[in-house]
Amino acid sequence: MIVYVDNEHASVYEREGTEWLLAARARIAYRLEDLTGDTCLLQRYQAITHDLIAEHEVRAIFISGHGAPQEMYEEADRTALREIIRAGTLPVFGFCGGLQFIAETLGVDVVRIGRIPDEEEDPAPAYQPGWIKEVGYRPIRLIGDHPLHTDLGDAPVFRHAHTWELACLPDGFVCIGETDVTPIQMAVHATKPLAGTQFHPEYWTDDAPAGRQLIENWCRHVGLIS
Repeated sequence: MIVYVDNEHASVYEREGTEWLLAARARIAYRLEDLTGDTCLLQRYQAITHDLIAEHEVRAIFISGHGAPQEMYEEADRTALREIIRAGTLPVFGFCGGLQFIAETLGVDVVRIGRIPDEEEDPAPAYQPGWIKEVGYRPIRLIGDHPLHTDLGDAPVFRHAHTWELACLPDGFVCIGETDVTPIQMAVHATKPLAGTQFHPEYWTDDAPAGRQLIENWCRHVGLIS
């Protein structure tokens, strides 16, 4: 079994117009299940415990992004998930805020990319107005040579939706993808089965299929699939 952790705070789902997000979580869980050939359990972050991991013989964890600010979370609700990441033995992949959660757990600050200068127009004012951001399907540049790059092409396109970024890499991680706006777009630990992206590969489409290939590459890299 694998687990897809819904890392969104419950209050976000109470907002008007967020039904699509919960539906997207279910769809992504199905996608991960189909891709790995393993049952995918969709769980809220506070439901992740060491007992759950042991009982279901969980082979890997995927962590979603989130829109709620960090101060809304009760730290005790994510203690077990942090301990799993620090142990570094169970494969964990973070999508956007999931990568940020991994990095924060390992001692790295997550910071705003910055404010849009007053003299510049906000290119996407409906999303996080006033902040420098990356939104929509955009290419990234691959860095170095890594198994996660397999069959991605020269400039793979992924969905972006973020105004935050990692201040630096956690110890032991290497950056294998970047953009001009966000220097750390894809990071992987050199020896442990930990990785993540600032973009959203889980939202691949027929026109932008690289996300599926990337997740498949990681699953193969950590031994989930052959």
